[in-house]
Amino acid sequence: MTEKIDEYFIEAVSALRPGGQRVDPGAPIAPTSTLTVRDVLDLFDSQLGSRHLDLAARWLRSRGKGFYTIGSSGHEGNAAVAAALRHTDPALLHYRSGGFFLQRARQVDGSDPLRDVLLGLCAATDEPISGGRHKVFGRRDLNVIPQTSTIASHLPRAVGVAFSIGRAAKLGIETPWPRDAVTVCSLGDASANHSTATGAVNTATHAAYQGLPLPLLFVCEDNGIGISTKTPAGWIAANFGSRVGLEYFAADGSDVVDAHAVATRAVDWVRKHRKPAFLHLRTVRLMGHAGSDVEAAYRTPAEIAGDYDRDPLLGTAALVVEHAGLSPTDILDRYEAKRSEVIDIAQQVAELPQLNSASAVMRPLLDGMADAVAARPRSGDVSDGEGPLTFAQSVNRALLDVLTEHPGALVFGEDVARKGGVYGVTRGLAQKFGAARVFDTVLDEQAILGLALGAGLAGLLPIPEIQYLAYLHNAADQIRGEGATLQFFSDRQYRNPMVVRVAGYGYQKGFGGHFHNDNAVAALRDIPGIVIASPSRPDDAAAMMRTCAAAAYTAGTLCVYLEPIALYHVRDLHDGGDDQWLAPYPTEAVPIGRARTYGDGTDLTIVTLGNGVPMSLRVARRLEADGISTRVVDMRWLAPLPVADVVREANATGRTLVVDETRATGGVSEGVLAALVDHGYSGALARVASEDSFIPLGDAALTVLLSEERIDAAARKLTSAGD
Repeated sequence: MTEKIDEYFIEAVSALRPGGQRVDPGAPIAPTSTLTVRDVLDLFDSQLGSRHLDLAARWLRSRGKGFYTIGSSGHEGNAAVAAALRHTDPALLHYRSGGFFLQRARQVDGSDPLRDVLLGLCAATDEPISGGRHKVFGRRDLNVIPQTSTIASHLPRAVGVAFSIGRAAKLGIETPWPRDAVTVCSLGDASANHSTATGAVNTATHAAYQGLPLPLLFVCEDNGIGISTKTPAGWIAANFGSRVGLEYFAADGSDVVDAHAVATRAVDWVRKHRKPAFLHLRTVRLMGHAGSDVEAAYRTPAEIAGDYDRDPLLGTAALVVEHAGLSPTDILDRYEAKRSEVIDIAQQVAELPQLNSASAVMRPLLDGMADAVAARPRSGDVSDGEGPLTFAQSVNRALLDVLTEHPGALVFGEDVARKGGVYGVTRGLAQKFGAARVFDTVLDEQAILGLALGAGLAGLLPIPEIQYLAYLHNAADQIRGEGATLQFFSDRQYRNPMVVRVAGYGYQKGFGGHFHNDNAVAALRDIPGIVIASPSRPDDAAAMMRTCAAAAYTAGTLCVYLEPIALYHVRDLHDGGDDQWLAPYPTEAVPIGRARTYGDGTDLTIVTLGNGVPMSLRVARRLEADGISTRVVDMRWLAPLPVADVVREANATGRTLVVDETRATGGVSEGVLAALVDHGYSGALARVASEDSFIPLGDAALTVLLSEERIDAAARKLTSAGD
């Protein structure tokens, strides 16, 4: 099936009036332009390649050989933006950035960008960035960081990359990019309204307002429509044209000379001032949103046809005919030659192998987790037996060790610096390591995690804090859709090392409610490839923090480190003054995915986590007094679950009670029960969990949270069954 824009381009070029004689390729294309004729012809070739990739995508899809048809047609002016940048400038690209990608590849030998994109369209395993897992614009030697970018979710990361270029330079840490690099990220006019975009712009300008270096160029490719929803005329200019701290530039994306001139000014401004800027590139969307989009269902034929004259390919064709001396026939010959080149490659790659097994698909995840599990902190860097310490003191001391061991480690979040955290966990770190390494951020969880995503790419070791577990849900996609997917979609060529500290769980006294007593972890537990640490006692807390830092540093692991608020300052376990919930600072590592067992009871195994550990130990003491021999298993890790340890300890007694302070639905216990069944456990089995409820204020919270009384009753019922 032919595309109308294809036919229109051929007809329109055929109707152009021939210009004068051929012009010297080294001559300026226009008196006021820095572009030569050769430059424009190179840009035109990138534009042609991008257009024919879009046409080939639909051709492949019609034959059942291709799987992605969202194209760049009408946006090919972004090739001029690539030409204004250096290939060493990190780029995080919108999915309509085909022209940019092809033009960037011209700056570096050794790549075949047409083939790269076609391999992605066909999900071929030879595709060099994702290995056939997704169609993304990305290549490490081009400094194009792969993004799915569906809702501008890559913008917080772009802010983090730009911030980290300057911060790494200040710390003397080498990054993959030069110190004067400019970060560029592209987005659409519809996604410019998303909270990730507005938050990223706010964070960038907030940093610039304080004088922090943040060399970032936002490129909004404004085609006036988001799938079927029109962007109000003038909205992008009105919204971003006069933002404090955001230099604004506007260009016509259908005019390659204007787009290049304005993009060059914007890039030069950012490179010189090390501040953010916004390039508003007016574009047009041709051929609808994607191949499956029936544009006629929401646009009139006149509206659709009216966009054809704004085709950037047609604009560049007219330019070279008039000013370079090429004939319309020359243009059409180039157009058809590019079609043949692209189709020939498409026919070849369409027959190449695709991923054909779960293990092949999951290899980046499996290899990443294996590397994480193998990671160990360096020995000899800790004091022997310091303490005894509380949980909060142990985390503080572990952070001190990590910051000392890793010069690129950063601790940041709301209130972590001068205040030392809401609960004092980071107290004193800012004074010891300085504001460049321990600092407060804006109150925006997306911004905090985006900063971490960018810092990890820059060679730093970010340790962001999310103040409460409930607040993490405001930004979960920065972990789910951005951080966790990067190794997967880049075949581990890019990684997001970080340790996300989160104060969470219930039982906090004094104040609370569901924002400060949140026990919902289901949104984390189903994210592939991440590590979730959940220590309960002080020595484990310190050892597991250092293990997470080692996994992040050596394997690029994204670790989420859950800290039970109610245990931060606890000293006693059974009786007032017994100091049994204090512990010396550990010298041994805690491997990822390994549980800790208390006791060697023969009648009952209790499997638990977090606050459930001291609760279960107290219950176990009462059970022992009544002749019920009990062992308590602290899982310590929620991902990967310590399945082998849990199964072994469950089989040791044949009676297993899963004690779960998270919710009954979506809670940790569901995974534990399933793991036991999957691994052939045939003994008696029961669980107790908190109710499926938000947590209210005051003592009412105890009515929905798991209690020791329920644990005790369930344990006695399980051990008496069958007696």
